[in-house]
Amino acid sequence: MDDVSARFAALVGQPEHTVPLDEAAMLIAAQGRAEVDVAGGLAALDAIAAGCTGRRMVDWHRHLFRDLRFRGNVGDYYDPANSWLDRVLERRVGIPITLTVVAVEVGRRLGLDIWPVAMPGHVLVGHPDGWVDGFHGGELLDEDGCRIRFESLAGPGAVFDDRFLAPAGAHTVLVRMLANLRAIHTARGDDAALAGVLALRVAIPGAPAEEHEALVRAKARAAARLN
Repeated sequence: MDDVSARFAALVGQPEHTVPLDEAAMLIAAQGRAEVDVAGGLAALDAIAAGCTGRRMVDWHRHLFRDLRFRGNVGDYYDPANSWLDRVLERRVGIPITLTVVAVEVGRRLGLDIWPVAMPGHVLVGHPDGWVDGFHGGELLDEDGCRIRFESLAGPGAVFDDRFLAPAGAHTVLVRMLANLRAIHTARGDDAALAGVLALRVAIPGAPAEEHEALVRAKARAAARLN
């Protein structure tokens, strides 16, 4: 097991409520990309939080989505950089799940009560008074707004469930991040990158047998291409 995989496994092997989501997400970016500075990414989140002029929800929201202009990458949604936290911090664009990680981890540094919400198809930020859609520039949503967003993505026949808006733990968020990268690397036929992603996925408790089998196949294909 390489250093990144070992560090990731050690983090996700902790009780879920103690898993440092920011560090684990940075390790996903570091898997297969030797240039990623995990400590530097964590320091970047520290700096973003330090730049916020207040410690209220309104200050957090204004800082991230008006001043720094974090937003969704609508022009190239399937760019893998949208799933790499270091690149999201650099470019200030990403997909719903990585923008949620940024928002939650900055909020945690400010002492705010916010959390990830793993709504199918579109991860959100939850807070005591509602939800925030980081992909759409920090749009504020109530429950009806969340339902409308879900139906717009899943189709008119999809049934919305209130449980979609429950707080998500770190394992759930990391599994979703890795699933996005798995789909991208599979579509591109990049077996080496796919094997790296699957090596992290199987380290998360509860990984199904299919994920382990997919890792073996991806490693075999990657090795065959080197011969």
